[in-house]
Amino acid sequence: MTTAAVIDHTERDPWEVALEQFDIAADKLHLDPNMRGILRECQRELIVHFPVRMADGAVKVFTGYRVQHNVSRGPGKGGIRYHPSVTLGEVKALAMWMTWKCAVVGIPYGGAKGGVVCDPKTMSNQQLETLTRRYATEIMVLIGPERDIPAPDINTNSQTMAWIMDTYSMHHGYTAPAVVTGKPLSIGGSEGRNEATARGAVYTIIEASKHLGLDLDGARVVVQGFGNAGLFSAKLMQELGASVIGVSDTGGGIVDPKGLDPAKVDAFKKEHGTVSGFMGADRITNSELLELDCDVLIPAAIENQIGEHNAPKIRARVVAEAANGPTSPEADRILFDKGIFLIPDILCNAGGVTVSYFEWVQDLQNLFWREATINARLKEVMVKSFSDVLEMSKKHKIDMRTAAYMVAVHRVAEATLTRGIYP
Repeated sequence: MTTAAVIDHTERDPWEVALEQFDIAADKLHLDPNMRGILRECQRELIVHFPVRMADGAVKVFTGYRVQHNVSRGPGKGGIRYHPSVTLGEVKALAMWMTWKCAVVGIPYGGAKGGVVCDPKTMSNQQLETLTRRYATEIMVLIGPERDIPAPDINTNSQTMAWIMDTYSMHHGYTAPAVVTGKPLSIGGSEGRNEATARGAVYTIIEASKHLGLDLDGARVVVQGFGNAGLFSAKLMQELGASVIGVSDTGGGIVDPKGLDPAKVDAFKKEHGTVSGFMGADRITNSELLELDCDVLIPAAIENQIGEHNAPKIRARVVAEAANGPTSPEADRILFDKGIFLIPDILCNAGGVTVSYFEWVQDLQNLFWREATINARLKEVMVKSFSDVLEMSKKHKIDMRTAAYMVAVHRVAEATLTRGIYP
């Protein structure tokens, strides 16, 4: 399951942040007020309350969400997260971000997201399966291979997707692999899916380094969050010759100016449950880790990590957002003024949804591709998308996030306008 930092909802509501980011791009695009009104709202917001029998025999009622922001360009697409602090505002923001993410990389999906308010770390595997199957049944009014396709997110994984796929299939009387992505290979998953978010992020870092004239061989890299995206980002950056000098997870961080071996840190974490305490490295807090002097900083944890309070202390040359929403709009302005090149989340971490799209296509066709083919197609998508956003950034002399939003919002607005207002 993915490890991530705790969501701090004392910070700004993620939905407010998402709206502000949208409004900035809408202003730059001189977006029609009617279209702005449409795109500022989520199309569907489903809240479900459902009972699960716990190990001690007691029945506990859980709250879950599934939100579709805009499906003008295709079926809804977005992950499902299990976390004690999931809120409707957070899920709405993530759904909106998914709309822009799919649009910026040009794949035919709209944005969706789901979540259940729970602490999976206190639940048995059996309880998680029961919760997942009941939640899947509750949101079945929205999901389907042509309607809305869930995927793993924080504290969910390929097994969670297998349970959802099976539950959907049992209700419909036939096997429907394309109802979810991020599945195990044995039931229609795709090669290369596990590493896709990190691989896509690294492709954008390579393009950014070319643009900036930054040599990645020997570059100092810091990774916040050591779940799926963080671990593979660290490994892939090391393969490029970079030196990973700091990493962190919910238990804290570690730093070694001489460089860390991500594989050894991963082995330590599997044994001890955290990277903190790794032999030969100094302990460091998550906040201190973000402020380390480095060439590339990869926030791969969760929202609200870089804000007005710490953005002036960020010393990276490139910030590559492998996580969703780690940087506030105020921090964006500070980083831009400091000359720090930021690769925004809706571009940087779109490798995951891109390979999810490849998985969905393979499931619908019952025709599966080799991993080399998938990685080559992913690179093609990420390089082209980076180029589109960079071109918009140069044209309007704006930061990369605003540029990415302008590219994405324009595409979604065009699709919405072309389809027209029903009836």
